[in-house]
Amino acid sequence: MPEWSILKIIPGLCVAALITLAAQALVLVETFLLGYELMDGLVFAIVLGTLFHTVAGLAPSLKAGVVFSATVVLEIAIVLLGASVSIATIADAGGLMIGIVAGTVILSLLASYGLCRMLGLPDQLATLVACGNSICGNSAIVAAAPVIGARSDDVAASVAFTAALGIVVVILLPPLFPFFRFSEWQYGAFAGMTVYAVPQVLAATAPVGVASVQIGTLVKLLRVLMLGPVILLLRLKKGSNSRQGDRLPFGRLVPWFIVGFFLMMCLRSLAVIPGNVLDVAKSGSTVLTTVSMAALGLSVDMRTVFASGGRVLLAGMLSLATLGMLSVLGLAILHSP
Repeated sequence: MPEWSILKIIPGLCVAALITLAAQALVLVETFLLGYELMDGLVFAIVLGTLFHTVAGLAPSLKAGVVFSATVVLEIAIVLLGASVSIATIADAGGLMIGIVAGTVILSLLASYGLCRMLGLPDQLATLVACGNSICGNSAIVAAAPVIGARSDDVAASVAFTAALGIVVVILLPPLFPFFRFSEWQYGAFAGMTVYAVPQVLAATAPVGVASVQIGTLVKLLRVLMLGPVILLLRLKKGSNSRQGDRLPFGRLVPWFIVGFFLMMCLRSLAVIPGNVLDVAKSGSTVLTTVSMAALGLSVDMRTVFASGGRVLLAGMLSLATLGMLSVLGLAILHSP
């Protein structure tokens, strides 16, 4: 984990916070004009951040704060979000849900990797695209890259595609909700199984309803938990070529915020957390998540995405379509509470 300097963090953090305020202002404007929210503040934050980086670039002085906002701020938001989720949310599905999420991830990994290889992508790039698509976007790519010895340009290309497709999915899913004929619970589960990053799941589910946010976040975090086993399998695949210094710490296999989320969820389920604290945790999670979404947008340069190569984007789109079909099959097995 990097050592953060407050002086280096402040500029980028302030820009992310200003974009968050602008996003909230746009929400107020659209609510005034339309009478309802067409786009959530989280989506506005991503779009504004992306436009800022693409048009004006990202000054070196802002990078530390942007990275901090997109990682540490997000992790804190996820832990706080655990206080709004009860174990009762998944009590009816239980082990079946876990099994379906794990099965979907494994099948998606195999299918995505196969599609990438068919399109001529090299082994390492295909592995990164498959991990990013099937598990948790950029986090999975960054975690897998050192294990398989991926080149920096392969990492950049795969990160670019996940960032671009992730934003597109977040923007398109909520307006398409009425056409899916899903309940809020089903839509949340679908978003959790298809959207790449945790904050993007929040952005895709918040406009639909609280139930969608809760189940979507939970399903997404179950996908994130698959990162550990997958990284271990990649390590075994690398086999004798692995160096002693390549070993990932336990925190990279099971991130601390995942542990924190489930701990907060357990405390909520045991009624240990007072009601007023739950309200503060929920509001804090929403604000911090929007800041992290702005930072996520600030890390995306659409020019870099377009320069990353058509085959990578095509592989990503086909992999995402495959993940969507597998998710629909999983929903056919799951039953809404």
